[in-house]
Amino acid sequence: STQSTWDLCGDRFTVVDLRLFMTLIRFDECYAIYFKTNKKLIREYPNLLGHTRELYQMPAIRPVVFMDHIKNHYFASHQLLNAHAIVPCGPGTAVLDAPHGRDHLPARAP
Repeated sequence: STQSTWDLCGDRFTVVDLRLFMTLIRFDECYAIYFKTNKKLIREYPNLLGHTRELYQMPAIRPVVFMDHIKNHYFASHQLLNAHAIVPCGPGTAVLDAPHGRDHLPARAP
């Protein structure tokens, strides 16, 4: 079934959406590689990818996502898990700039 609301808790953006976004934004770039949770990536789930893109493209969120900083923290700060501090290149945030495809959903509540 398709999602009929914008956000997790209805038609308003809440802290729950922001908390999920913080996980989703890191998943493909860090978790899938570092923690070996790579059976499927977020970009292989159209609804999760659309949700992530839509939140990333919000004017208040995009400027505060520093993917280089996120990746350097995960891959360079845990010597036991990554002794040589190798940081993979990955696609970065480029995949998040595409249209989110959620324009068909009802308008968000003010």
